[in-house]
Amino acid sequence: GLYNDLADHPRVIRVVALSGGYSTDEACERLARQPKMIASFSRALTEGLSKQMSDADFNAALGANIDKIYRASI
Repeated sequence: GLYNDLADHPRVIRVVALSGGYSTDEACERLARQPKMIASFSRALTEGLSKQMSDADFNAALGANIDKIYRASI
């Protein structure tokens, strides 16, 4: 709850966390410790994706990243 005071300020709508170059797992772990923050993890979202992947593998990897980020956000 490092940013709780900021998040509770009446003029603050949302406090957004960036993945900051951390791996998806590390960024999600850090986000999960900040219950009043939401994620903007564009780099972490695409981690492990490659144009050489089949559509099924690409969709599965993307879905797994989305699930990790979502679980850390709730």
